[in-house]
Amino acid sequence: MSANLRHVVLFAFRDDAPEDRIRAIEAAFAALKDQIPGIIDLEWGTNESPEGLDQGFTHCFVVTFQDAAARDAYLPHPAHVAFGAILEPCLDRVLVLDYVARN
Repeated sequence: MSANLRHVVLFAFRDDAPEDRIRAIEAAFAALKDQIPGIIDLEWGTNESPEGLDQGFTHCFVVTFQDAAARDAYLPHPAHVAFGAILEPCLDRVLVLDYVARN
């Protein structure tokens, strides 16, 4: 049996990104859970850390996939590609890390 795979995505938005566009991006990313098969869970939030180590990243999305094959199908999925087109004009930097959780 394959293990669930976590897909962690951090966004740093451009300084001139309008707040209403950022809100639309948040909603569009969250909606991917209902549009793409193989997503078990999707949660997100904004940075609340007092440590000052965020390096400008403000948003964290964690997508849990059934397995690596589901993640691989998500990457070129039309809904994900369309999301990227909405995101790109407002994005400064992105960091992505995938892992299988260990106990």
